[in-house]
Amino acid sequence: MAEVDATIVAIANQKGGVGKSTTAINLGAGLALQGDKVLIVDLDPQGNTSSGLGIDRSTIELSTYEVLIDEVQIDDAIEPTSVGDLHVVPATIELAGAEIELVSMFSREMRLAAALKPITDEYDFVLIDCPPSLGLLTVNGLAAANEVAIPIQCEYYALEGVSQLMRNVQLVKQSLNPQLEVEGVILTMFDGRTTLSADVVEQVREHFGETTYKTVIPRTVRLSEAPSYGEPIEAYDPMSRGAIAYRELAREFRRRHGRT
Repeated sequence: MAEVDATIVAIANQKGGVGKSTTAINLGAGLALQGDKVLIVDLDPQGNTSSGLGIDRSTIELSTYEVLIDEVQIDDAIEPTSVGDLHVVPATIELAGAEIELVSMFSREMRLAAALKPITDEYDFVLIDCPPSLGLLTVNGLAAANEVAIPIQCEYYALEGVSQLMRNVQLVKQSLNPQLEVEGVILTMFDGRTTLSADVVEQVREHFGETTYKTVIPRTVRLSEAPSYGEPIEAYDPMSRGAIAYRELAREFRRRHGRT
């Protein structure tokens, strides 16, 4: 059991297809394999993080939906994964309706924060995979977190929408969660064969400075295959470029959080 409360990190970008779920799965697995106890909370109704960790979503009895809407104890919804110290609170398609149901609920923005409170001393890190939108689910993720990690893909319009996300982070910080900070920007889907990818890296580093992680995640076939086998890349192909990159990202992440 960890001695102090977990660091809670929301992985957010309102743009879809930027590697949010891939980052949640593989950063989580990387941290767990380096000795940390990690919980991933899947807040995305698409549930890609859940299925990418080998969870059969048709058999899930309790999910983030029940935790948020029915106030089920989060402990009861936690599922193990193939990586020993990595656990997940899975998502089902029911979560899509939660945005509407939350609107009329008391303390609607703080429900995830309240749910996580009893278990934060059991983990080193909690990673929240937010949906690609800025609705109430993402607000719950940001309100529950200490930090935000933003994956940005090395492609056209990479920074599109990021300024809106930053504004929302500021709004959540001002009105709901004063401790919230942008922890880092993670460059994903880098294609070394194109000048575009290199240009985007330069542009993002210029924009975010030291906040940007040095480790850049490449676009690889193995990384995109791994979720269909329900495994993190570290288990699916540990010697692949994607596995090496996420391993290094986990090391860099741990160093930023004072863990060696």
